[in-house]
Amino acid sequence: MASLSTSNSTLLMALMVGCVMMAASASNFYQDFDITWGDGRGKILNNGQVLSLSLDKASGSGFQSKNEYLFGKIDMQLKLVPGNSAGTVTAYYLSSKGSTWDEIDFEFLGNLSGDPYILHTNVFSQGKGNREQQFYLWFDPTADFHTYSILWNPQRIIFSVDGTPIREFKNMESIGVPFPKNQPMRIYSSLWNADDWATRGGLVKTDWSQSPFTASYRNFNADACVWSNGASSCKSNAPSSTKGAWFSQEMDSASQQRLRWVHNNYMIYNYCTDAKRFPQGLPPECKMA
Repeated sequence: MASLSTSNSTLLMALMVGCVMMAASASNFYQDFDITWGDGRGKILNNGQVLSLSLDKASGSGFQSKNEYLFGKIDMQLKLVPGNSAGTVTAYYLSSKGSTWDEIDFEFLGNLSGDPYILHTNVFSQGKGNREQQFYLWFDPTADFHTYSILWNPQRIIFSVDGTPIREFKNMESIGVPFPKNQPMRIYSSLWNADDWATRGGLVKTDWSQSPFTASYRNFNADACVWSNGASSCKSNAPSSTKGAWFSQEMDSASQQRLRWVHNNYMIYNYCTDAKRFPQGLPPECKMA
């Protein structure tokens, strides 16, 4: 029995090591991303396992994915700028090109030390946005890495933080609301100075004595349809079951309950309740919510 137990333990250890190796090799920033601006302020570190962006008074920095995607489940772990980050914005988003672009946004608005970060979300379709929702987070996003996810399939977009959904934007083309579904998008991220609006509407300016400001990224994963040479890696005539559970995923009752918890406790702005902003009436999707 002892030898059997030992062999089982050895096998389990080998499987665990194998899983760790697979996880480590699954994401490599050298393979997946290009640093596109910043004159060296963006860096890929630890053999491709970590990426960092920095901002100083001269410039911010940014990167983009090598691949374009048309639907997917995108995960990235971020650790945000610590301390007094007022005036800075760390943006992490999907976007297409052109004047009628689509975009799915996470933006993290910097704060004075001791104040909470604001997580700003938006959805653009065919060049039109104005669908902002904003949240506080239930943890300090500068103390450690946390996972920020976008699930984007033909029926819905779900924004999640550490697996907890914070926002759902459904496909409501049936009532005339454009939905991003035809334009492939790249993943982008940037760290930049937006002290004309980011913190308390621009009242708090960036304190450059605190620079350089740095945000870090790791554990990127894209379970997604890659767009290449005008075609998707997900065959259009293939059954949804072959494209991964995310392709037809919707929110179950437990997810809906967690979403309500976030909205009741941490949502600080919702365009669907801003009647002053829409004097002609709220957008049609708001009436369906």
